[in-house]
Amino acid sequence: MVAHAGKLNVQVDGVDGELKAAVDAAAEIVQYAGRDVSAAQVRRLNERAPEQIAKALQAYGYYNATATGELKEATGGFTAVVHVKPGDATTVATLAIEVPDPARDERLVAKALREFSPAKGARLDHGAYEKSKSAVQAALTASGYLDATLTTHRVEVSRTDNRAEVTLAWKPGARYRYGETTFNGDWFAEGLLKRYVPWHEGDFYTQLQLLQLQQRLVDADYFAIIDVHPDLEHVHDGVVPITVNLAPARRNIYTAGVFVDTDIGAGVRGGLTRRWFNSRGHKFKAEVEFAQRLTSIAGTYSIPLPGPNNRSYNFGAAYRDQNTDTTQSKTAALVANESRQWLGFTRTLGLHLLTGDFTIVDPHGRHEFDQKGHSTLLYPELVLERKQADDPLFVRDGYALTLIGRGSPGLLSDTRFEQARADAKWIHAFGERQRLIVRGSLGVTAVGDFDRLTPELRFFAGGDRSIRGYSFQTIGPENDKGLVLGGQDLVVASAEYEVYFKPNWGIATFVDAGDAFSGFSNFKTRIGTGIGLRWRSPVGMVRVDLGVPVHDPYGASGVQLHLVIGPDL
Repeated sequence: MVAHAGKLNVQVDGVDGELKAAVDAAAEIVQYAGRDVSAAQVRRLNERAPEQIAKALQAYGYYNATATGELKEATGGFTAVVHVKPGDATTVATLAIEVPDPARDERLVAKALREFSPAKGARLDHGAYEKSKSAVQAALTASGYLDATLTTHRVEVSRTDNRAEVTLAWKPGARYRYGETTFNGDWFAEGLLKRYVPWHEGDFYTQLQLLQLQQRLVDADYFAIIDVHPDLEHVHDGVVPITVNLAPARRNIYTAGVFVDTDIGAGVRGGLTRRWFNSRGHKFKAEVEFAQRLTSIAGTYSIPLPGPNNRSYNFGAAYRDQNTDTTQSKTAALVANESRQWLGFTRTLGLHLLTGDFTIVDPHGRHEFDQKGHSTLLYPELVLERKQADDPLFVRDGYALTLIGRGSPGLLSDTRFEQARADAKWIHAFGERQRLIVRGSLGVTAVGDFDRLTPELRFFAGGDRSIRGYSFQTIGPENDKGLVLGGQDLVVASAEYEVYFKPNWGIATFVDAGDAFSGFSNFKTRIGTGIGLRWRSPVGMVRVDLGVPVHDPYGASGVQLHLVIGPDL
């Protein structure tokens, strides 16, 4: 070999995938690829490579792996060719794992044992073996066996017949129980935070319940720092105390912003949230919104009742002044309700008092056709809500479901009515850049005197979140003067497909269909379709759509612009 120094080129054959990656990581000669080396240095690297490669492949169950190398002088340096022969894989002939009862039957422990890898008959993979061994230990600890000890861990390999015998044994020890739970940094009334604890003193310890307590305290929204951990320094007689270290969050949250919404126009909004109003953890929230076609002011006072169902009593008041293409209304509302977790839903049951004046507006501006009304309604309402999303900022797999039932027998109300409504939305991603969004709404009303029903309780269709291609609330039954009165029933369905040509930019196409009507014999399908632009902005999803009606039975036409800023669900 004449060359004294030059760049090294390395070629490895005979393996691929994870074995190739293992060879590249273990063989020094591969690490020197592309670097200047001397002739003596490259010979030493080449001589060491077989031993390094053979040792690396043992971790993957190849105990008879061999490697040979050849050096070639090339222009300006050297080429090292490494031929790897992994040989036959060593398989697990016997797998014996001993975990005595009752620890073996604990759900987490049983799952870890069931999923232990490598299984009998599988290739011996030391990485998987170590990971599974740690999983069993972690499951025992998480189930309350804090003194669990691995007493036997043996892997015996026969190179001649490529067989391995794996033997493991744990001594679980005693299962620990909960001792006293101590809160540090707690300034609330005595006993309030203990209501968030999902166990009783003396119950068996599990890490899952520690995580449940942590999540409940996060959901309470009082604290900036929450640290829940077992106090292992003070464990005694099979009892482990629990320590919760807390630091308060900022008490007041102020929000303000400007927005543009094609349904209600441009506007500003602001709000105040008081995370805790007093030492009993009560909460207060106020919101104001001023837009071209909507003014609203609302306040809510909440009394949390922490526990398994995460209950709260809520009292609210609101004023709303709305002016759309079809209605004008000024209403005030009072509400008292109880919310709780129920069968996977957030259930809200309460009583509403709604009163105010409203006007059904002539969309053509001939005010002599306007229709005025006044109504006071007292009614109970039941709401069931459920939402699930893999990422609240950009949902790839998720759904939202809202079910509402309300009605009044006419007591202290201007009319009796019963109403039910269901709204659903489902989102599913295909690959990294495509999403399908499907939504639907159904509503039905029985009412004594429809003219006494305020616009908030009538059904309209059309607009950004309904049937695009139509203006906000312009779809509904009309009287003989052309006033859109709203309907007793509602059916709306939508399908939308998005394709993102950049991580934060995409285009969409959609079809919306449905109607607001009174009596299913009067249902006439309104269809809107169009295209849109999507932007994942720093403040949330921005959706800009252009929609047009399709063969409208009443002759509606033209292009409508729809703009929505906010979360997917």
